[in-house]
This record gives sequence, C-alpha cells and structure tokens, in this order.
Amino acid sequence: MKSLPSQRSTIAVLSVLMLSIGGCGQETKVTRVDTGVVTDLSGRWNDTDSRMVAESMVKEALEYPWLNKFTEGKHRQPVVVVGTVLNSSHEHINVQTFVTDLERELSNSQKVTFVAGKSEREEVRNERKEQAMYAREDTQKAPGKEIGADYMMKGTIATILDEADGTKAMFYQVDLQMVDLENNTKAWFGQKKIKKVIEKKRSIF
Repeated sequence: MKSLPSQRSTIAVLSVLMLSIGGCGQETKVTRVDTGVVTDLSGRWNDTDSRMVAESMVKEALEYPWLNKFTEGKHRQPVVVVGTVLNSSHEHINVQTFVTDLERELSNSQKVTFVAGKSEREEVRNERKEQAMYAREDTQKAPGKEIGADYMMKGTIATILDEADGTKAMFYQVDLQMVDLENNTKAWFGQKKIKKVIEKKRSIF
C-alpha cells in the first residue's frame, strides 16, 4: 500500500498531465483572409450572401423599364431612398449590413440620385439646428432644401429550414420592391433565392 506522500505525488503528476492535455485542446488559431473570400462556416446568412444579393438585385432593379421611363419623362435621375428591410427569418440577421450594401450599390451605380434614410436624416437635421445656433451665418445650412425621394426600395428576408439526420437544408428568400412615393405603385419587384445544404460529419474515435 502506498504511503500518503506517494499518493499525493501521483495525484499531482496526473493533474499536471491533464492540464497539459486540456491546454493543447484549447489552442486558438487565427488566420487573416481577404474580405472577398467566401467563408461559409455555419451555413447561416453571412457577409457574402449580403453583398452578392445586394449587387444582383440592385443591378436587376436598375435594368428594369421604370428607370428609363422616369429619366426620359422627367429629364433627370430618379431620387431613391432605402426604407425598411424586415427580417422575417428564424435566425438573427444583421439587416443594417444588408441595407448598407444596398445603399452602396445604388449610390455607386451613378444611375440614380441617392438620399439618406430616415435615421440619417434626423442626425443631419439636428446638425442644421445646431448650425443655426452656433455656426457663422455665412456657413449655416438653411432648412427646407432637402431633396424628396421619388422611389423607396424596401423588402423582407425570409427563411425555410428543413432538417433530418444531422443534415440541414437552409432556404433564404429576399424580396425587394421599388415603390413610387407619389402614388404607391410598385415600379419593380425583385426576388433572390439562396439554398444551402449543411452536413455535419460524425467523428469516430
């Protein structure tokens, strides 16, 4: 039978070994990659989906007849604002990132005049109020000179999830529409679908 000091020594050695093994299993590795690289780790909505859907749908919207019809009739570019994009999916999606992608594509297209959304307008209006109080008179920006939008782009993101035996089929549907703010008619209606199959492989030890 081992003496008490020997038992304590054995326990101490085993504890150190267990800590060493546990430490190896918790090693973290970070690799920097180009932001354009597709990184589908979980199968959920990600930055690649947001960017690609925004690029595709804005391109489609600006190729539709409403744009040329407006430009030829009014002899100017239409003024567009991005409204609400609702997340009707079962997962958390950063909708604001998608809205920002839409705004970038619209603005960079140079085919429409793009104006700030509701939350941004409030901030700008507060800035004008402060200018009226504190800025030099020759540098103040007067109220009442905003450009009203002709069209609003708005829509929804929805999902359908099918799952069996560790395999998931994730279906995303993005619906966007361009609404004429003068008469509420829908000048364009676009839809983009994404389907992903996520398989989890079981490890056998």
